[in-house]
Amino acid sequence: MGRGTSWAAIAAALSAGLVAAPRAARAFCGFYVAGSNQQLVNDATQVVLMRKGTRTVLAMQNHYKGPPEAFAMVVPVPVVLKEQDVKTLTKDVFEHVEQMGAPRLVEYWEQDPCAPPVEYETMAVPTSAAAGAGRPELAKADLGVKIEAQFVVGEYQIVILSAKDSTGLDTWLRQEKYNIPEGAEPLLRPYVESGMKFFVAKVDPKKVQFVDGRAELSPIRFHYDADEFSLPIRLGLANSSGTQDLIVNILAPNQRYEVANYNNVTIPTNIDVKPDMKDKFGSFYAALFDRTLETHKGAVVTEYAWQATTCDPCPGPTLGPEEFQTLGGDVLLGTREQPQRYPDTDFVLTRLHARYGKDIQNDLVFKQASPIAGGREVPGPGGKLEEGAHPDGYNNFQGRYAIRHPWTGPIRCESPRRGIWGGPPMEIARAPGFQPIGTKPALDLAFAPRDAVKLASAVTRDVPEIEVKAGGADTSPPPAPPQVPAGSGSDGQTATKEKRKSGCGCQSTAPGDVVGVGAVLGLGVLARRRRRRG
Repeated sequence: MGRGTSWAAIAAALSAGLVAAPRAARAFCGFYVAGSNQQLVNDATQVVLMRKGTRTVLAMQNHYKGPPEAFAMVVPVPVVLKEQDVKTLTKDVFEHVEQMGAPRLVEYWEQDPCAPPVEYETMAVPTSAAAGAGRPELAKADLGVKIEAQFVVGEYQIVILSAKDSTGLDTWLRQEKYNIPEGAEPLLRPYVESGMKFFVAKVDPKKVQFVDGRAELSPIRFHYDADEFSLPIRLGLANSSGTQDLIVNILAPNQRYEVANYNNVTIPTNIDVKPDMKDKFGSFYAALFDRTLETHKGAVVTEYAWQATTCDPCPGPTLGPEEFQTLGGDVLLGTREQPQRYPDTDFVLTRLHARYGKDIQNDLVFKQASPIAGGREVPGPGGKLEEGAHPDGYNNFQGRYAIRHPWTGPIRCESPRRGIWGGPPMEIARAPGFQPIGTKPALDLAFAPRDAVKLASAVTRDVPEIEVKAGGADTSPPPAPPQVPAGSGSDGQTATKEKRKSGCGCQSTAPGDVVGVGAVLGLGVLARRRRRRG
């Protein structure tokens, strides 16, 4: 990997996969090195990438559980970052991104077939167009490690290092009392050899509030310029025995992205499901994703591509100028002075979902892609509801699934109009105990039971793109469940029911297991580790 390589998610390359974890954990995008002999456990990381031209902005939110002593995160970067290149963020923006791109479930009722048609004014749908550092000083000169810059941002004490060889860097970190795991040196080597620098962000525990042993860290963001837009993922597999799920969220003006060096496939969408999927939607989607990868082995799945300021249906608030500013629009578009407005710019949110294991040969390389649409409540060719993805002049693609309740009331007209869908009839909406689901996003998918839903029994129509027949036998092999320890809650902590936000990472189950890499938005970023059944 040369200097021209873009390291848009390079933070994901050296992950918590380097850190031995005593409990289930999500991988950090970078790796943690502790200031004591205790190991750190990272609960979740979410990553959002913004990209325009050669500029990349990487924003990440981290949670970890560990000792209150100082610790650091180490991330390779292509250039020496300056203080103005790094900033801390607010936290809620990552939840918004994860929710916006998540697969969604809606519930519709057939409207009275004899009701007179309602005339709506035609409106244009908003669309997106196609296509002062401290003084450098020599540190441990005999090891070839140099401190290129140092500064403080929020609770982070940041040092930018360069190194002549990976062995020297490995030794330097150990001599400076960073408890990095064995086996780190070979993972550092390609970055040192390609001339990368190393962003080391140490946390001052005096500036951090700990709640039940978990640090409330500020999200952090930095930006840089590089030609290629890629995500190194192989390095995190060094000590991982399973497969890992990876979600990449990319925000770019007027532009969708896909991978250039692997096959691309879109998630099957606009599928009606049985009413009992209301309480099993996470498991249904996990089964759908598993089946998609069984049918399209090695592909990267596009789950969402839509203008970020609008959605239909919306599972939550859309993204707006404040979020774009927070995630990097100020440095991406040069709008530092007027962050409230982004003229002539429609950010497209692309959500890509991959699964990979030790047999992976190449890192992910991203390329610009033409717009697609699909997963909407609009007629497709022949008047049927559009199925799958198709080329379009703008990006309006989503993973959308529906529970439909046909009209059961009287029909007292000669020409009933069937198949008009909307909200519940008044008598249902006012019934005691009625709970509409609205638009329900599939979150925390890493912990959805993988054997709770059989696709053939869950869907009401055939899904030919993944060879599923409605009501037929489910021929897919039984999926492996996510590896959460017995007695653990969704966040991998014993005897707790607290839900964990999905993001970049994977999870490990046994003491001494080593956690691999993944990336978000998760939120967001979602990841998990699986063990294959025999």
